[in-house]
Amino acid sequence: MPPIKKALISVSDKSGVAEFAKRLTELGVTIISTGGTAAALEEAGVSVVRVEEVTGAKEILGGRVKTLHPKIHGGILAVRDDPGHSKQMEDGGIEPVDMVVVNLYPFEKTVAKPGVSFAEAVENIDIGGPAMVRAAAKNHKFVTVVTDPADYGAVADEIAAGGVSDETRNRLALKAFALTSGYDRAISNFLSGRNGGENSAFPDRLVIDLSKRMDLRYGENPHQKGAFYVDANVKNTGEPCVGTARQIQGKELSLNNIYDTDSAFELAKEFDPEKGIACVIVKHNNPCGVALGASAAEAFEKARQCDPVSAFGGIIALNCEADEKFAAALADMFVEVVIAPGFTEDCLKAFAAKPNIRVLQTPPLASAAHGGADIKKVTGGALLQDRDTGAEADFDGAESPTKKPPTAEQKADLLFAWKVCKHVKSNAIVFAKDGATVGIGAGQMSRVDSVRLAAMKAQTPTEGCVMASDAFFPFRDGIDEAAKAGIKAAVHPGGSVRDNETTAAADEHGMAVLLTGVRHFKH
Repeated sequence: MPPIKKALISVSDKSGVAEFAKRLTELGVTIISTGGTAAALEEAGVSVVRVEEVTGAKEILGGRVKTLHPKIHGGILAVRDDPGHSKQMEDGGIEPVDMVVVNLYPFEKTVAKPGVSFAEAVENIDIGGPAMVRAAAKNHKFVTVVTDPADYGAVADEIAAGGVSDETRNRLALKAFALTSGYDRAISNFLSGRNGGENSAFPDRLVIDLSKRMDLRYGENPHQKGAFYVDANVKNTGEPCVGTARQIQGKELSLNNIYDTDSAFELAKEFDPEKGIACVIVKHNNPCGVALGASAAEAFEKARQCDPVSAFGGIIALNCEADEKFAAALADMFVEVVIAPGFTEDCLKAFAAKPNIRVLQTPPLASAAHGGADIKKVTGGALLQDRDTGAEADFDGAESPTKKPPTAEQKADLLFAWKVCKHVKSNAIVFAKDGATVGIGAGQMSRVDSVRLAAMKAQTPTEGCVMASDAFFPFRDGIDEAAKAGIKAAVHPGGSVRDNETTAAADEHGMAVLLTGVRHFKH
């Protein structure tokens, strides 16, 4: 294990760096540092050697050039057991650098900001940082490269015990190359998108940066292996979602758990908690109950009434903090996962009595939906599209072609059903009343069968309910079947060549209709 006598530290993310540097100096390591990092370390009482003292050259071009110098890169890249390298270092007055502690300018966070200028984005493309990281990672037989503050403690412990092991240096080098690879990906995607004209969201070459969160017991089935990866963009934006959720308790998550939890929470996010507490129950990637309530417990009870049989063993999502009354409402039900943006201490104590329940807490819900891409894998490639974040708030722009327009109460239930329908597999039909789903028809090959299924699945009377359809009705039979179930108002996108026929059918049945002009297929 090569000794660590000299470390170069230059970081944008300064989390824990002062404590790490203090410990290194206590272990006899000399610290070389640059600009803002040097100032932060000196302020914390750490003695540092400024880079310009090593190179004999001041940084220039507003800081664009400071570590790009033979006395820095020679010290990092020199092969310690190569006599030729040793001779050149001696002749050039180059001293070895045994450890490089570097993380990069926050390019991804910068370009994620609304309205970021091109000039600001370009200035956050790090040059010296990636060069030092790659140099140290290439020479990891002799040099330890640290790019993640999470590794500071373990590295310091190994130095204290005698030196950084080959295994650790190998692991850190791999991590370093993954960092620079992802960094280049972000820059390439940004520049490609900028130059893509009308298709700026879809660059000619797309490289995705995913970090493994965990290995799974298996995939969809026991004979398939599986793992969960998180998108770097989500980590940078901090969007509340399954990818940024923290598991508080419970068994390890399975692939199906994660897939269903994502579906449940994305639907819960459709509802602003300031306007109504929402509970979503998902089974096999389709909602089997959704409701609004005055409390989380009330919303859950209303959601479960939609399909209590399917709700057994389901995934439950809230758009609000879960409390003790909510936990008590779940006491007699088998639940796989509960996900919410918060949990009271009393709620967590109640859940602790059922340790197999997986409890996931997300960051607080943001008021605005996040954009980004929706990627679907196919054999031999992938399909990329914008995420369907469109929400027709209060049906602005929707029109009613029927003789009878929806009442205010019906309109509120139509909007609720429309938001739910967007998250049901096509062909999708949702019956709803009083802010709760009554029947859900999902994934049928014909729309009229989805209407029949929604009526068949209903556990309470459907008379007086409203209906949402994710796409237009191609024939009047869907409206006729809905009328048999007692549906009094419906919402769908419209756009069929037979819209006049389906509108006439609605008029015959005294049914009000809203046309949104927006389709929400989910395959």
